[in-house]
Amino acid sequence: MLSNKRIQELELVMEFEKVEECFKEVSSWIENVGRKRLKETINLDDSLEMLLQAQKQFREFDLIASEYCRRGQEALKKMDRWEDFSSVDVHSYRVKLQTYKDQLEEFCTQLDENRHRICETVRLYEFFDKVRQGICCIEEGVK
Repeated sequence: MLSNKRIQELELVMEFEKVEECFKEVSSWIENVGRKRLKETINLDDSLEMLLQAQKQFREFDLIASEYCRRGQEALKKMDRWEDFSSVDVHSYRVKLQTYKDQLEEFCTQLDENRHRICETVRLYEFFDKVRQGICCIEEGVK
Protein backbone atom coordinates (compact mmCIF):
# COMPACT_ATOMS: atom_id res chain seq x y z
CA MET A 1 0.00 0.00 0.00
CA LEU A 2 2.82 2.36 0.85
CA SER A 3 4.55 1.52 -2.39
CA ASN A 4 1.38 2.18 -4.37
CA LYS A 5 0.84 5.47 -2.59
CA ARG A 6 4.43 6.51 -3.29
CA ILE A 7 4.04 5.61 -6.98
CA GLN A 8 0.86 7.69 -7.13
CA GLU A 9 2.67 10.62 -5.54
CA LEU A 10 5.48 10.34 -8.08
CA GLU A 11 2.93 10.21 -10.90
CA LEU A 12 1.33 13.37 -9.53
CA VAL A 13 4.69 15.11 -9.40
CA MET A 14 5.34 14.18 -13.02
CA GLU A 15 1.85 15.38 -13.96
CA PHE A 16 2.40 18.60 -12.03
CA GLU A 17 5.59 19.28 -13.96
CA LYS A 18 3.68 18.92 -17.24
CA VAL A 19 0.85 21.18 -16.10
CA GLU A 20 3.23 23.66 -14.48
CA GLU A 21 4.20 25.06 -17.89
CA CYS A 22 0.59 26.11 -18.38
CA PHE A 23 0.52 27.61 -14.88
CA LYS A 24 3.70 29.56 -15.55
CA GLU A 25 2.39 30.89 -18.86
CA VAL A 26 -0.95 31.96 -17.34
CA SER A 27 0.74 33.42 -14.27
CA SER A 28 3.23 35.36 -16.38
CA TRP A 29 0.45 36.78 -18.57
CA ILE A 30 -1.56 37.81 -15.52
CA GLU A 31 1.41 39.61 -13.96
CA ASN A 32 2.85 41.19 -17.10
CA VAL A 33 -0.29 42.03 -19.08
CA GLY A 34 -3.51 41.29 -17.23
CA ARG A 35 -3.02 43.29 -14.05
CA LYS A 36 -1.70 46.31 -15.96
CA ARG A 37 -4.72 46.33 -18.27
CA LEU A 38 -7.10 46.00 -15.34
CA LYS A 39 -5.46 48.98 -13.65
CA GLU A 40 -6.03 51.01 -16.82
CA THR A 41 -9.78 50.51 -16.46
CA ILE A 42 -9.93 51.96 -12.97
CA ASN A 43 -10.30 55.57 -14.14
CA LEU A 44 -13.10 55.78 -16.66
CA ASP A 45 -13.67 58.88 -18.77
CA ASP A 46 -16.48 61.35 -18.16
CA SER A 47 -18.15 61.26 -21.57
CA LEU A 48 -20.41 58.53 -22.90
CA GLU A 49 -18.46 58.39 -26.15
CA MET A 50 -15.14 57.84 -24.38
CA LEU A 51 -16.74 55.35 -22.02
CA LEU A 52 -18.14 53.33 -24.93
CA GLN A 53 -14.69 53.30 -26.49
CA ALA A 54 -13.17 52.11 -23.20
CA GLN A 55 -15.86 49.42 -22.99
CA LYS A 56 -15.03 48.21 -26.51
CA GLN A 57 -11.32 48.03 -25.65
CA PHE A 58 -12.12 46.22 -22.41
CA ARG A 59 -14.24 43.66 -24.27
CA GLU A 60 -11.32 42.85 -26.54
CA PHE A 61 -9.06 42.46 -23.52
CA ASP A 62 -11.78 40.51 -21.69
CA LEU A 63 -11.89 37.86 -24.43
CA ILE A 64 -8.17 37.22 -24.11
CA ALA A 65 -8.19 37.41 -20.30
CA SER A 66 -11.15 35.03 -20.06
CA GLU A 67 -9.28 32.54 -22.22
CA TYR A 68 -6.28 32.67 -19.87
CA CYS A 69 -8.61 32.24 -16.88
CA ARG A 70 -10.24 29.24 -18.55
CA ARG A 71 -6.87 27.66 -19.34
CA GLY A 72 -5.69 28.21 -15.78
CA GLN A 73 -8.86 26.71 -14.33
CA GLU A 74 -8.57 23.67 -16.60
CA ALA A 75 -4.99 23.16 -15.47
CA LEU A 76 -6.07 23.45 -11.83
CA LYS A 77 -8.85 20.94 -12.42
CA LYS A 78 -6.25 18.41 -13.60
CA MET A 79 -4.55 18.79 -10.25
CA ASP A 80 -7.63 18.17 -8.06
CA ARG A 81 -6.21 14.83 -6.95
CA TRP A 82 -3.55 16.65 -4.89
CA GLU A 83 -6.09 17.11 -2.11
CA ASP A 84 -5.71 13.44 -1.17
CA PHE A 85 -1.96 13.54 -0.64
CA SER A 86 -0.30 15.03 2.40
CA SER A 87 3.25 13.68 2.37
CA VAL A 88 6.20 15.98 2.92
CA ASP A 89 7.52 15.27 -0.58
CA VAL A 90 4.34 16.60 -2.15
CA HIS A 91 4.03 19.61 0.18
CA SER A 92 6.17 22.00 -1.88
CA TYR A 93 4.10 21.18 -4.96
CA ARG A 94 0.88 21.80 -3.07
CA VAL A 95 2.20 25.20 -1.97
CA LYS A 96 3.00 26.10 -5.60
CA LEU A 97 -0.40 24.86 -6.68
CA GLN A 98 -2.14 26.94 -4.01
CA THR A 99 -0.17 30.02 -5.07
CA TYR A 100 -1.26 29.58 -8.69
CA LYS A 101 -4.84 28.97 -7.59
CA ASP A 102 -4.94 32.10 -5.40
CA GLN A 103 -3.44 34.27 -8.14
CA LEU A 104 -5.87 32.96 -10.74
CA GLU A 105 -8.92 33.35 -8.51
CA GLU A 106 -7.96 36.91 -7.57
CA PHE A 107 -7.42 37.93 -11.19
CA CYS A 108 -10.63 36.30 -12.43
CA THR A 109 -12.59 38.00 -9.64
CA GLN A 110 -11.08 41.38 -10.53
CA LEU A 111 -11.87 40.77 -14.19
CA ASP A 112 -15.51 39.99 -13.35
CA GLU A 113 -15.78 43.05 -11.11
CA ASN A 114 -14.33 45.35 -13.79
CA ARG A 115 -16.61 43.86 -16.44
CA HIS A 116 -19.64 44.51 -14.24
CA ARG A 117 -18.47 48.00 -13.22
CA ILE A 118 -17.88 49.11 -16.80
CA CYS A 119 -21.22 47.73 -17.94
CA GLU A 120 -23.08 49.45 -15.12
CA THR A 121 -21.23 52.72 -15.70
CA VAL A 122 -22.15 52.66 -19.40
CA ARG A 123 -25.79 51.98 -18.54
CA LEU A 124 -25.79 54.86 -16.06
CA TYR A 125 -24.22 57.26 -18.57
CA GLU A 126 -26.71 56.17 -21.25
CA PHE A 127 -29.56 56.84 -18.83
CA PHE A 128 -28.22 60.29 -17.96
CA ASP A 129 -27.72 61.03 -21.66
CA LYS A 130 -31.39 60.18 -22.32
CA VAL A 131 -32.47 62.35 -19.39
CA ARG A 132 -30.33 65.22 -20.68
CA GLN A 133 -31.85 64.86 -24.16
CA GLY A 134 -35.33 64.78 -22.63
CA ILE A 135 -34.64 67.95 -20.65
CA CYS A 136 -33.37 69.70 -23.80
CA CYS A 137 -36.57 68.69 -25.65
CA ILE A 138 -38.72 69.96 -22.79
CA GLU A 139 -36.79 73.26 -22.66
CA GLU A 140 -37.27 73.72 -26.41
CA GLY A 141 -40.97 72.96 -26.05
CA VAL A 142 -41.31 75.54 -23.28
CA LYS A 143 -39.58 78.20 -25.42
